Amino acid sequence: MKGTVVVRRDYHHYVPKYLRYERRHSRVMAHNPPCIDAQVADKVKIMECRPISKAVSFVVIEKTEDKQNI
Repeated sequence: MKGTVVVRRDYHHYVPKYLRYERRHSRVMAHNPPCIDAQVADKVKIMECRPISKAVSFVVIEKTEDKQNI
C-alpha cells in the first residue's frame, strides 16, 4: 500500500425508533501522490478517479488542514 492512505469519514445516522442520532464512520482508500504527501491526522480533500487498484478509486487532491493546526 505504498502511496495509499485510508480516509475516515465520520457522520451521524438518525435512528427513528429511539429518536436519536448515532455516530458512524466509513473508510475510503485513496492514492496519496508524492506532491501532496499527506500524513497521519491531516484533513484532506479526495476526488473519484479511474480505478488504480482493486480497492483504490479515489485520489487526494489537497490538504485542507495540517495536524500542527489542530
